[in-house]
Amino acid sequence: MPVLHNRISNDELKARMLAESEPRTTISFYKYFTIVSPQQTRDALYQMFTALGIFGRVYLAHEGINAQISVPQSKVETFRQQLYAFDPALDGLRLNIALEDDGKSFWVLRMKVRDRIVADGIDDPSFDASNVGAYLKAAEVNAMLDDPDAIFIDMRNHYEYEVGHFENALEIPADTFRETVTKSGGNAAGTCR
Repeated sequence: MPVLHNRISNDELKARMLAESEPRTTISFYKYFTIVSPQQTRDALYQMFTALGIFGRVYLAHEGINAQISVPQSKVETFRQQLYAFDPALDGLRLNIALEDDGKSFWVLRMKVRDRIVADGIDDPSFDASNVGAYLKAAEVNAMLDDPDAIFIDMRNHYEYEVGHFENALEIPADTFRETVTKSGGNAAGTCR
């Protein structure tokens, strides 16, 4: 059976990564979808990612996947193809490429099965993360941004908000997403800046 966890010290792994000559691309993605067996999915993805030389942090749960990874540039397209083929729910998944990145964001692959893929603090057994609202097209969002009666509430933490947000978007002052959800408490407009 293959080894499905790291067995080398962090110091040695970091030194190896810093000595690499091939550029890396930092990619983040998440998807809410049903994973029947998170541990088996984790083990299969761990083998796939390791074979491609991918580093990063990946959380899996019955509700889906959340990942921030560093991929050797020569393997980005292979990674994309393998990820899309891994599960029909991942086919065509949006992969967010870091714009400003030196490629040295990770030096080890950590892949964990958790109860939730996002630490949101929601403790409601009836909550279904796959029950989403209507997705908007860019033109629809732009029209709403031009509408003086529309209110945009940015649900990211304060430092993500500072990196970038829509003009006139309301900020919920919080250090973590969990805190943002807690502070919004169903009355987000009353807690915004």
